Amino acid sequence: MADAAAAECCGTQYSCVTASNTLSWINAIVDFIAPFNSLINAHVVNFFTDRLWENVDKEWMDCLRREPVQNLLLIPSGVVQDHWPASLKQFILKLRALALCQEQVDVNTALPGLYITSLNTVLAQGMNVKKKHEVEILSAVVSTVANNVRADAVIDVGAGQGYLSQVLAFQYQHPVIAIDACSHHGSVTDARAERIKKHYVSQMLKSGSGMWSLNVPKTITCHVLSIDTLKTLVEASLPVDDALQSTSMGNQNKDQGKICWSSNAKRKPSTVLAGLHACGDLSVTMLKTFIECQDVKAVVSLGCCYNLLSEGSAKDGESEFGFPMSHAVRSVGLSLAKNARDLACQSADRWRSLDMHAGIHNFELHAFRAAFQMVLCKYYPDFTMNTPSIGRKGKALRRRHQRRSAESHLHLKGSTGHLRQDFLPVVSTESETDEILAPPIEVQAGCGGTKSRDTFLHFENFCHSGLSHLGIKLSNDINLKGIWKEAEPFLDLIGPFWSLRASLGPLLETLILLDRLLFLQEQDSTVEAYLLPIFDPMISPRNVAVIAKKTDKHLRSSCY
Repeated sequence: MADAAAAECCGTQYSCVTASNTLSWINAIVDFIAPFNSLINAHVVNFFTDRLWENVDKEWMDCLRREPVQNLLLIPSGVVQDHWPASLKQFILKLRALALCQEQVDVNTALPGLYITSLNTVLAQGMNVKKKHEVEILSAVVSTVANNVRADAVIDVGAGQGYLSQVLAFQYQHPVIAIDACSHHGSVTDARAERIKKHYVSQMLKSGSGMWSLNVPKTITCHVLSIDTLKTLVEASLPVDDALQSTSMGNQNKDQGKICWSSNAKRKPSTVLAGLHACGDLSVTMLKTFIECQDVKAVVSLGCCYNLLSEGSAKDGESEFGFPMSHAVRSVGLSLAKNARDLACQSADRWRSLDMHAGIHNFELHAFRAAFQMVLCKYYPDFTMNTPSIGRKGKALRRRHQRRSAESHLHLKGSTGHLRQDFLPVVSTESETDEILAPPIEVQAGCGGTKSRDTFLHFENFCHSGLSHLGIKLSNDINLKGIWKEAEPFLDLIGPFWSLRASLGPLLETLILLDRLLFLQEQDSTVEAYLLPIFDPMISPRNVAVIAKKTDKHLRSSCY
């Protein structure tokens, strides 16, 4: 089936224009995923020990174990094959129909008055292609929202090294406060801002605009662990008589001054909260602070790390938990658990862009980690209590590969409109494994698994590396060949199982995003809220911004 067919059913029959619409969409998702809890909450390490494939329809697995890898990698994008069982096709198409379409919107059309300005080399220094893409777009979005609500300043929550803060301050001329929990990040932000300021001072002197003031981001190091903390920072960091530092060209030597608020000086300045992939509960805290703090007039938030969200239940009441946020979802006692929230971070776009060898490589890493768990369960049961991590080398290499892929994608997309298949990202696995699969893998056509003379040797090396990381010396009593022989008949089920599981990821992310939107829609009619996919999902998979503002009149919420 053509990709277009999958795209046509992507969320088209569901709406989040009103709170009622959004809740209906959420209920449809909850009803759909209920029979698949065992698949959603599965963990790669237990694939062989718990025979996880037996939790999936046998007809589906018998069909998919014979499928080419390329077809498996398209499953999370909703692409089906004509010869598949009808129930399998219905499952895949239905879940894609329920998922929020994350194709990047034309932000210039979606937000009237927005104009994206390319970052100059000074502002972009130190950014990789992914970060530049995100900051370039998000800064324009935040600036447009801030201008729309006539905010006096922007607070960048979870500012990191201050990239977004500095673009908002120097390029868009907004007073900015950058909040981050890491003092090192604050020092880096200050040092980088000082270098950028010198550049702009030089440019302004050359142009003769000596009386113009420069906004320089103010940094605050603070762990934002609660709504009260962020509210206190908002209320205390912007007093009228002690605003942000600026550089006045009429008084260069003092290199300081006070920004004159354009609004009435007798009132406290209003702010916009902005967050670029604020981690876990931090995105939730931003949305709740927006509702509870009178001085915050708008919020633009892109979340990430759903696995780090805290979860509550109906008995917790109006709690500080990260999920669920909305009263309606909380009242039904819905819970996702960590594995489900981790699954919500899967990217269908990343899966579909993999070439055959990259896909096989990922499936084989899953197989090795799951077979290694069999070793631990049989010979070292004490280590299986907390599902131990056995290293991050493989994940680090995959991230570097993804960064190179993003750069190639952005360059090639801009020049040709098409992507080359030799520059493709690797889907991250749930396990943290050592990178030991350097040799190419021989592939048997039409099979979801791999056939290689060296496969067992790779597994053996994997086990040695994993045991070494855990501080365990390999014993001669361990029969690795026996373990591998026990797992080998089911290797070709790894790809089908994890492709089906990954297909539920976008649906779970949709559930989390809709819950956040519904929380905002449950407030009074002066809150306007919507979801907007502002980044290219191939470059930045967590691309949906939650945008909300307080208005003086009732404006109907919308969802793109």
